[in-house]
Amino acid sequence: MAIHTSTEDGGKTLVLNVSGYFDFSLHKDFRQAYKGSEGVRRFVVDLRETEYMDSSALGMLLLLREFATDQGGEVVLRNCTREVRKILEIANFQRLFQIEE
Repeated sequence: MAIHTSTEDGGKTLVLNVSGYFDFSLHKDFRQAYKGSEGVRRFVVDLRETEYMDSSALGMLLLLREFATDQGGEVVLRNCTREVRKILEIANFQRLFQIEE
């Protein structure tokens, strides 16, 4: 379980790749991954390697959304597995986030 970051669009997009279990144990690392990212307008959370996410992960996504909105940016959820997509839909996150294939 880990979080790896990379940038796209000349640094305007920050990509956070979450692998393994996305739960409370990643809270500090997830927050550190995007804090201090001035100039970023788009935050992409890539969930391709995410096996499972719990309610604390949903809360972390909401905190990221709040952070991005304060900077005039947006959050996109990308490459959700079927299991993760089901969790996001149950929580109605498709109303709050753009979800890409």
